[in-house]
Amino acid sequence: MNEVQESINSDEIPLTDELVLTYLQDNPEFFNRNPELVTSLRLNDIQRGTVSLVERQQQQLRQKVHNLEDEITQLMSVANHNEELFILYSDLYLRLIDSQSAEEILDCLHQATTELLSLSAFKLWLNPSAVSSDAIKHDCISANDCAGVMQNRLTNEDYYFGRIQATEQDLIFSNQCSGSVVLIKLEHNQQDLGFLAISSKDAQHFDPRMDTLLLSQFKRLVAKLLHQHIC
Repeated sequence: MNEVQESINSDEIPLTDELVLTYLQDNPEFFNRNPELVTSLRLNDIQRGTVSLVERQQQQLRQKVHNLEDEITQLMSVANHNEELFILYSDLYLRLIDSQSAEEILDCLHQATTELLSLSAFKLWLNPSAVSSDAIKHDCISANDCAGVMQNRLTNEDYYFGRIQATEQDLIFSNQCSGSVVLIKLEHNQQDLGFLAISSKDAQHFDPRMDTLLLSQFKRLVAKLLHQHIC
């Protein structure tokens, strides 16, 4: 033991954090051979002052347990939210399929987004080259020319999540809306029918990292049904 100490104290092997760490990693039985250190070693703690190694380990374990509990709570919350969304989408799909007109389809979509999901606004823009302007009359129809919005936001993408410019807000919603939006391209048989636009007052609600699995099924059904009624 003295030879090791003399070697560590020599100029040839300076004692560093890395050297101590490597030694303890390579010698996991160190504290078993020196049990007195476990109880006698004192560590500085910002909140509690000086604590023993055992107390520090217990504190770290309690923090890990607390973090795991938080993660489980968040996962349960997400699971419950996803279950609610799945039920809402399932009920909405049945209502959409039973709709007898394009107007009924838009009534269902408007209620689902603004009442059931508590979002700010819902609009549908129809591509005039694919759908006649006289094919449907509804308050949710955006009457302005939004071809530029579709070209800028949805040319190479099926969705756009996030903020849009004030001029785009005016074109789609006929007013400016603070927060975030999602634009959903509607296409059927490789024909662009237009897009759905949904806004939220929460600037973080529609985020580019959002999962699009449910939206993918949703957009296909809506496009197919609208095509049947107005094309």
